[in-house]
Amino acid sequence: MTTQLPPAPADDYFRSHLPNQNENGKRKWLYPKATSGRFTRWRTVVAIGLLVALFAGPFVWVDGHPLFLFNVLERRFIFFGVTFWPQDFYLVAIGLITFVVFISLFTVVFGRVFCGWACPQTIFMEMVFRKIEGWIEGDFKARQRLDAGPWTTEKILKKTAKHTAFFLISFAISNTFLAYIIGRDNWLKLITDSPSEHVAGLVAMLVFTGVFYAVFAYLREIVCTTICPYGRLQSVMLDKNSLIVAYDYIRGEPRGKKQRTVAEGVGPGGSGTSDGAIVMSNVPSTLYPLPLAAQPKGDCVDCKLCVHVCPTGIDIRNGTQMECINCTACMDACDEVMVKIDRPLGLIRMDSQKGIETRQPFRFTTRIGAYTAVLVALLAVLGFLLISRPSLDVTVLRAPGQLFQREANGIVSNLYSVEIINKTYQPMPVQFRVSNPDARLRFVQPMTETKPGELTKTMFFITLPQRAIHQDNTNLTIDILSGNTVIDQIETNFLGPNQ
Repeated sequence: MTTQLPPAPADDYFRSHLPNQNENGKRKWLYPKATSGRFTRWRTVVAIGLLVALFAGPFVWVDGHPLFLFNVLERRFIFFGVTFWPQDFYLVAIGLITFVVFISLFTVVFGRVFCGWACPQTIFMEMVFRKIEGWIEGDFKARQRLDAGPWTTEKILKKTAKHTAFFLISFAISNTFLAYIIGRDNWLKLITDSPSEHVAGLVAMLVFTGVFYAVFAYLREIVCTTICPYGRLQSVMLDKNSLIVAYDYIRGEPRGKKQRTVAEGVGPGGSGTSDGAIVMSNVPSTLYPLPLAAQPKGDCVDCKLCVHVCPTGIDIRNGTQMECINCTACMDACDEVMVKIDRPLGLIRMDSQKGIETRQPFRFTTRIGAYTAVLVALLAVLGFLLISRPSLDVTVLRAPGQLFQREANGIVSNLYSVEIINKTYQPMPVQFRVSNPDARLRFVQPMTETKPGELTKTMFFITLPQRAIHQDNTNLTIDILSGNTVIDQIETNFLGPNQ
């Protein structure tokens, strides 16, 4: 029976220093090695799909209307073809709460997978900008030599080409995000009209371009490790049951370069195994009471490829770290080594800390169940509110600063302002009717129909005979009809002379 020895203690330096930080506290530029493998291929497929969706989003129209629009200036938002106005803020609030709960549930189960597989920062950095950098400057070793070397003609040409490409791609990203905000048609006017007619829009475009260029050319992994609040949020929600990119230290330790030897009593003709023992060249003998040749072999050969491919520069063998974005690059790198040394794949794999320690598969926990129940309840509420949302949103207010007016024949009138938002993509007929039989409604400008997806403003008078007014504040009910259907009822006050 083999006794599992504890892993060799790791260096605690990583706990007090960022992975992209030198001993003197200055930034250490990272040069991640390009990876290949099944997870990298799947990440590439996912990234291509998301990039196509991102760049096509503002230009996809359905029935003459955009699929997505985030017009903050006009306070008009469209999600999957459904228009939302400021009056629908309660839906946005519930939607955001639902999204936060979903993120919490997703993080509790899958850790920080979103950051490594779906975050725009990671996709653009690793699948676009980093690849362009590799095409122009070479692999990670060539980039290191280029940056460390003097400024030659070759270096100037390569750096100029790289940063020009970075700026142009940042410009394209900036235009895409601007199209999401102002809409496709306004964006086309912005780039085709005279620059003097759209100075503010062009300034915004250049500012966006500068921000994206700075992020992908200089900040890079700092966005993930320091700036982004999502990483901090995820760090406090992980537990021992969360699936993360984890190093199996039980199987991998003690690590070290492997060398086959024939030890006393071991090997051909001996009483031990036929394949010999494993010598760990980097593990101090004082950590283990048994002779090194008799130690159970660990599968980690200490090649450090998992460190070389990491886009944030961490050593995954030190355990779960806030900087890990679960990009799975280290999994591909380690699997390639395992194939070469004829060992099982998955020394670094998606698993939970509890799964590594107990060898138990992932299980549905009470915490996951609680998050799931809350999420289902919120989705049900949000779905009901979306389905029951009225097609017309009507707001009626008494004209500010106006009292009642006396008209001929003992008639008293009040002036009201009305705002109607048509949330559909079809014109809708609209009528107003006052429930009081003595009241009459008279529009300043006649209105019988609302335009699709627009806000309509108008004003009307409500009149009452003075004989029908018995107090200075009379309650009235206004019915709003579309065709023959009452779609809303609004309570309002009618001011009049006190009898």
